[in-house]
Amino acid sequence: MTALPRTPATDVLVIGWGLAGLVAAAEALAAGRRVTIIDQEPRQNLGGQAWWSFGGLFLVDSPEQRRMGIRDSLELARQDWFGGAGFDRPEDSWPKRWAEEYLQFAAGEKRVWLRERGVGFFPVVGWAERGGAGAIGPGNSVPRFHITWGTGPGILTPFVAAVEQAEADGRAVILSRHRVANLVVESGAVVGARGTVLADTLAPRGVPTSRESVADFEIRADAVIVASGGIGGDHELVRAFWPERLGTAPEHMLTGVPAYVDGSMHAVARAAGADLINTDRMWHYVEGIENWDPVWPGHGIRILPGPSSLWLDATGTRLPVPLYPGFDTLGTLAHLRGTGHDHSWFVTTLKIVEKEFALSGSEQNPDLTGRDVGLLLRSRLAKGPTGPVRAFLDEGADFVVEDDLESLLAGMRSMPGGDVLDTDRVREEVVARDREIDNEFTKDAQIAMLRSMRNYRGDRLIRTAAPHRLQDPAAGPLVAVKLHVLTRKSLGGIHTDLNGRALDVAGNAIPGLFAAGEASGFGGGGMHGYRALEGTFLGGCLFSGRQAGQAAAR
Repeated sequence: MTALPRTPATDVLVIGWGLAGLVAAAEALAAGRRVTIIDQEPRQNLGGQAWWSFGGLFLVDSPEQRRMGIRDSLELARQDWFGGAGFDRPEDSWPKRWAEEYLQFAAGEKRVWLRERGVGFFPVVGWAERGGAGAIGPGNSVPRFHITWGTGPGILTPFVAAVEQAEADGRAVILSRHRVANLVVESGAVVGARGTVLADTLAPRGVPTSRESVADFEIRADAVIVASGGIGGDHELVRAFWPERLGTAPEHMLTGVPAYVDGSMHAVARAAGADLINTDRMWHYVEGIENWDPVWPGHGIRILPGPSSLWLDATGTRLPVPLYPGFDTLGTLAHLRGTGHDHSWFVTTLKIVEKEFALSGSEQNPDLTGRDVGLLLRSRLAKGPTGPVRAFLDEGADFVVEDDLESLLAGMRSMPGGDVLDTDRVREEVVARDREIDNEFTKDAQIAMLRSMRNYRGDRLIRTAAPHRLQDPAAGPLVAVKLHVLTRKSLGGIHTDLNGRALDVAGNAIPGLFAAGEASGFGGGGMHGYRALEGTFLGGCLFSGRQAGQAAAR
């Protein structure tokens, strides 16, 4: 292996060019510092995992909310956040402070700060993670999910532009295929990073790349920011950190992030003295479906479900209150892990699918990602599923579409794992639900929720189908969807103070070392606690990246 000359020293070294890393770099550049950004992937992956995201952002008492008739407040958002977070550990001191500061940001300057950078929002605010377990339990009391106009690429655009302009001006250096093996520590301070340069590749964005090393590198810096993401691409690491409270880890999982989200910098940071906390706190979805056109191995897509589908476990038993689609992600995950099976089912109709099934990911939403108003009106308001959803109905391995219940049940039974399905139980659940729908009164809490939700204009307009019988011929064919656990986010990570400074196990700041984004549990080592409110992951990258970038530049 050939040793490369040392890269010229820089003021700030950013490891990882996802959203948090780019924001940190942009802030340091704005403060007049020289910045070097490195990442183990080729340049075509600039933007990292955020590029693939739906672009949802958590805002509090925004103009978009007020225009939709939503009354929100910082106090209500704090009640929801802390009700879900459940902070209960001594090491949660900094995460709690991060949560409070982030709530102030989301209710204050966050929207203005983004608007100043050209980021806009779809006018209909979504109601994600609805809770349903009481006022002080987990979930959002009101809709707060603001979709970025342009989705993930749209939110990345101003920060990519800032670092690329600085690169053209000679104030920034962006180095691809640089994989960090260790941080350089001298006299107790982090002063740079060493590692290997990987063989170049023209592999498309998101496609796994080789780890063939062609050279060594060392970069010296006054400050180093670790913004390398989480662990969702490494199933063995996910299983190693899987907590008992969520049952046993699945034998089979889909992967909701590219393979490079491998958690490799966690061990590197720990070796340099950084404390890792809350690694057992994680956020995985239970509405994953196999991507019919995968980019990375085991590539899964999440259905962002509306609230109408009947949710059954692998045996055909309906999930308990309040585990309805879109209500309580972690509660549903814990319940399903206790069933002894790695999959569950939606039983629904084409009418529900066309109104309520959205797919997570920039590439699954070409209208929003491309900022194409005409396509958006045609796809979201016209009759029939959107193009990407239709592709899954036609090509997806997890979908069964039939005109009658008996054919649907036979199709479900014929799928892998379908042998455990009790068709008599499913038939009973469907028929019982349909009887309840026929009456304006009901004891079925999900049906009552549906009727209540349609009081919100956003749900009635584009998100929640009019309640109807599943076996109503006018609702189109019946649809069953086999659902899998989909890996996604780490809610713990490198312990940091409010300036993003990495802390050691004694709680002391390590000179020269900072962390941001998912690598730091989106701030502090876990500002979400046990549960997230959705729209808070990209926002955590923005806020923690800004904090670390500003502090590293001082």
